[in-house]
Amino acid sequence: MSTEKPRPLIAGNWKMNGLRASQSVLDGIREGYTAAVAKKVDVLVCPPTTLLHAFAVQAAGSGLYIGAQDCHTKASGAYTGDISAEMIQDSGGQYVILGHSERRQYHGETDALVNEKTVAAHRAGLTAVVCIGETREERESGKAIAVVKSQLKGSVPAGSTAQNLVIAYEPVWAIGTGLTPTVADVAEVHAAIREDLIALVGKDDQYLVRILYGGSVKPSNAAELLGTANVDGALVGGASLVAKDFLAIVAAVA
Repeated sequence: MSTEKPRPLIAGNWKMNGLRASQSVLDGIREGYTAAVAKKVDVLVCPPTTLLHAFAVQAAGSGLYIGAQDCHTKASGAYTGDISAEMIQDSGGQYVILGHSERRQYHGETDALVNEKTVAAHRAGLTAVVCIGETREERESGKAIAVVKSQLKGSVPAGSTAQNLVIAYEPVWAIGTGLTPTVADVAEVHAAIREDLIALVGKDDQYLVRILYGGSVKPSNAAELLGTANVDGALVGGASLVAKDFLAIVAAVA
């Protein structure tokens, strides 16, 4: 077993929010991401595609990472409205969120499609943040662990490493609801993910792949969640749109 621990990552998913005026929020995050903070934690901001390049330029030299929220499986082609991983990389993005429950729910994305998109992300040199998580019905029927394990296995392609893969566990019923699972529940799921990573990335990277928790993460619960075993950071939704709140979550990293 490796004695190394992954470097924590706090990622902000802006979803379909943000106009050009929202660059002031990134200014606030950049100001708060001091050298002292940067020694302890990586910070990623994933704005809508319309702001991707502007944010990449704005973040240059700060140590902040910028990413996108989805990509197509192909590098180019007749796919109106889509964006390729290569386009994300060309715009200055370094990460891409894939398989978020909102993509799975509203766009019918399957594990197989998320797997293909992750391959595309790796092809372009991006780090993929692969999202998995159970519904409330699945949680209440005792299927949470089985569902998460199945999604993990189906969504993560061969060749993934600790350098190009991040896993985000987001129980669907906790996203944007203000509800969060107990610390014991989070610890149980993250331990199950960590155990299964050995078959996907090998024993050398099993303990180095970052596993984030997401789902109503806010300043008031961040320290408790981030102090949980096998929780290597957070995927933050609404709170990432407010620099002060997002930085408070960043500051909660031990």
